[in-house]
Amino acid sequence: MEKVSDPSRFGEVANAADGGGQGGGEEESEMDVDDLVRELLETFETVLSFSDYRRTQKKECYNLIRRMKLVVPLLEEIRDSEVPVPDGVCSKLCSLRAAFKAAKKLLRCCHDGSKIYLALESEAVMGRFHFVNEKLTQAVEDMPYNGLYISDEAKEQVELMCSQLKRAKRRTDTQDMELAMDLMVVLSQKEEDRNADSCILERLAKKLDLQTLPDLGAETMAVKMLIKERHSQNTESTQQIIDLLNKFKQNAGIEDSTDVLNEVILPKYLEKCPSLMIPNDFLCPISLEIMTDPVIIATGQTYERSSIQKWLDAGHRNCPKTRQPLAHLSLAPNYALRNLISQWCMKNKVELKKKVVLPDSKPKNYKEEIEALVQDLSSLHLDVQRKSVKRIRMLSKENPETRILFAKCGGVPSLVNLLSYPDSKIQENTVTALLNLSIDEANKQLITKAGAIPPIIGVLKGGTMEARGNSAAALFSLSMLDENKAVIGDLNGIPPLIDLLQNGTLAGKKDATIALFNLCLKSTNKTRAIEAGIVKPLLQALDDEKLGMTDEALSILLLLSSNSDGRAEIGELSFIEKLVGYIKNGSPKNKECALSVLLELCTHKSSVMLVSLQFGVYEHLCEVAESGTQRAQRKAKSLLQLMRKSGQIS
Repeated sequence: MEKVSDPSRFGEVANAADGGGQGGGEEESEMDVDDLVRELLETFETVLSFSDYRRTQKKECYNLIRRMKLVVPLLEEIRDSEVPVPDGVCSKLCSLRAAFKAAKKLLRCCHDGSKIYLALESEAVMGRFHFVNEKLTQAVEDMPYNGLYISDEAKEQVELMCSQLKRAKRRTDTQDMELAMDLMVVLSQKEEDRNADSCILERLAKKLDLQTLPDLGAETMAVKMLIKERHSQNTESTQQIIDLLNKFKQNAGIEDSTDVLNEVILPKYLEKCPSLMIPNDFLCPISLEIMTDPVIIATGQTYERSSIQKWLDAGHRNCPKTRQPLAHLSLAPNYALRNLISQWCMKNKVELKKKVVLPDSKPKNYKEEIEALVQDLSSLHLDVQRKSVKRIRMLSKENPETRILFAKCGGVPSLVNLLSYPDSKIQENTVTALLNLSIDEANKQLITKAGAIPPIIGVLKGGTMEARGNSAAALFSLSMLDENKAVIGDLNGIPPLIDLLQNGTLAGKKDATIALFNLCLKSTNKTRAIEAGIVKPLLQALDDEKLGMTDEALSILLLLSSNSDGRAEIGELSFIEKLVGYIKNGSPKNKECALSVLLELCTHKSSVMLVSLQFGVYEHLCEVAESGTQRAQRKAKSLLQLMRKSGQIS
C-alpha cells in the first residue's frame, strides 16, 4: 500500500477555521492513500447528510458544498485507479483532507450551531468561510496530474472549482443591513423597555426561526454547548448571545429566570450526562428542564406543573407548543411519564432538585373584560371612551394573549376611529394601544386594512410629544410589512419623522431614527428622505452624546450613500473628518459603521478618498486592518486596496 505523510498542521487548520475552538486532527505520521481518499469521500457524504442550514449562512453553505462536489470525480477516479499515486498528488490530497475537515466543521456549525451566534458574529463566521475557501484553493491549485490516468472531465471539474474559488475571493460580501440594525438596536437599548424593541424582537425571531418552543429549546441547547466550548472566552459576545436568547424566550412566553446566566449554563446533571442523551419527552417545552411533576393539559401536551401554571396565570388560553385554544384549564398528572423519568434518573444517577408544586389558581377572564372594553370604545360618553382606551393600552402592553383576543373581538376598527378624535389624551392612548397591538404579526395586517396609517401620520404631525414618539414607533412596527414601507412614503410620512428626529424628545428621536432606517431600506424612500432634508438632523444626531444613536445614524447614512443625491448631500468635508475620527477613536461598532460609509463614498467619489487621506485616514486604516474586528478589518483592507488601485497610495 502507498503511504503518505500527514502534515502536523491538520489540527491548526481545524482550529483556525473554528476561530480557536476545539477541532485538532489526528496525530498520525502517515496514512494509506486508499484510507485517505475514502476519508475524503466519507467526509463529503457526511456533509451531504446535513438536511438544512441556518438562514444567515445558507447561501455560503450551499456554495461551499457545490465546490466540494466538483472534486469528488477526481477522488473517485484516484480510488478506482490501480496506478501508484505520485508524491506530489499525495501532498495535495493531505491538504485537501485538512480543508474538507475544516469545511465539515464549519458546515456542522451552520447546520446545528446557535442561530444567534451565527447572526451576531456573522463577520467572524464569514471569515471562517474565507479561510476554508483559501485552504481548498491551495489544495487543488496546480494539481500534478502527471502519472495519473485521470479523465479530462474530472480535470475540468477541478479547474471549475478553482475558478469559482477565485471569484469568491474577489467578491465583496454584502451585509444584511436590516438584520444588523435590528441586532444593534435590541442590544443597545437595555435601559428602556420600549414597545418598538418588541417589534424588532418579533422580526428577529422570524428571521432566525426562533418563534416556536421547539426551536427555542434547540437554540438553548446550542447556546449551552457554545458556552461549554468557549471555556469562559469571548465573555462579552457570550453575554450578548445569552441576553438575546432570554429576550426571545420571554417574548415567546417561556418562563424567565432571576439569574439570566443560570438559565442557559449547563445544569449539574448534564455535566454527568450529555444533553443529547436525555429523551426529548422528559424535557418541559417551557422550562427546557427535566420534569419532576409532569401534567397533561387539554390539548394532550405535557408540561412541568409550575411552568404551565405560570403560563395560565399570565392570562394565556392556548397551548404553548401547539398554539391551539384550551377547552379547559385542568391539569392532569402524567404518572406514567413521571415513573419513566424516575427510572431513567436512577439508572443514570441523575439527582433532580425538587420543585414546589403550585396550587391551581383561578385565572382572570380577559375575554369578557375585552369584549366590554370594545363596546365602551363606541360609547357616547367621552369619559367611558377615555377609560376604555387607557385600559386597552395597559392590557395590550402587558399580555401578548390580549393582543390576539382584542383583534378577535373586532376592536381594531373602533380603535382606529378614535385616532381622529380631537382629545389629545385619547389620541395618545389610542396610538400607543395600536403600537402594542401591532407587535402581533397578524394584527399588523388588520390595523393596516382598518386604514390606520393616515391618521397615525396625522398624530405624528400634530399630537403631544409622547403621542408623536409612539406614532413613530407604530409606523416602524407597521413598516415591517414591506408593502407598508411604500404606503408610508406615499402618504408623506417621512417628513414628520425627520422633524421628530430633529426636534423631538430623546425617546421620540430614537423612535424616529429606527423608523427612518426601516423606511429607507426601500429605494424610493431614500430619495424622499434626502429631499425632505434627513441628512442635517442625522449629522446632528452624530454629535448628540445623550441620544447615543451614533451607529444607527451611520447605518442610515450608509443606506443613503448608495444614492447619488445622498452622496452629494453627505460628502461634506466636516463629515469626512468626522468619519476619520470614528475610525481613529470610536468604539468597535463605530469603526465598522464609519468604515462602511467611507468605503461606499470612496468607491463612487475619488475626491472623498483624497480628503480622507488629508485627514490622516491611512494610518488608522492600517491599524484597523491589523487589529480591528473581523468586519472592520475587511472594510479597512478594501479601502486600502481601493486607494492603491487608484494610485493614491503605494
